[in-house]
This record gives sequence, structure tokens and C-alpha cells, in this order.
Amino acid sequence: MFEQLKAKKLKLGDLIEYQEGTVVSREIIHKGTGTVIIFAFDKGEGFSEHTAPFDALVQIIDGKAEITISGDKNILEKGDMIILPANYSPALNAIERFKMVLTMIRS
Repeated sequence: MFEQLKAKKLKLGDLIEYQEGTVVSREIIHKGTGTVIIFAFDKGEGFSEHTAPFDALVQIIDGKAEITISGDKNILEKGDMIILPANYSPALNAIERFKMVLTMIRS
């Protein structure tokens, strides 16, 4: 999939569509040093608390999300971003449907 996207002008929000009652994802870049994935969350959907061994950057490109990092709640909307520190426990919840880009750095 990644090869089809190289050297082309793209609109992030157009790379993925919402689907009722679920979370949809699409990998944009996958390398040994990091990964970029775009997600679309329907309202009420999310990820439960989990631990990741590396830093990650979340950028909201549409909608509104609640992101909880080790008990601290953050409300993010289109244009907002947050860094998820390595070895912390984030959880995500769609206050309204939202799209995000997740960039994970493994170094």
C-alpha cells in the first residue's frame, strides 16, 4: 500500500473513511525505525488502556477525541496533537467520530 502513496500529493482525511460502529486503520509508512498509521474512529469507539514501549505522536485531523494518559484526560480536536510518552498507558475514546494520524518512533 505504501508504494502507491509515494511522491503523490495527498489529503490525509481522504485516505480513510469512517465505518459505523468500528475503528478503521490504514498504514501509511512502515519502517524499522517507525510507523505512520491513519485511523478513523466512529463515535463511542476507542482503544482501551495499553502500554507502548516507544514514543508516539497523535495528530487529530477531524472530529473530537478524549485521550487519557496514565489517568490524565485530554480533549483533542481537529488540529490538536499530543505526544504519548514511551511506557505510559494511553486510552482513546471518540467523543464524536474522529480521524487521527499516529506516528510511532522506535529508536
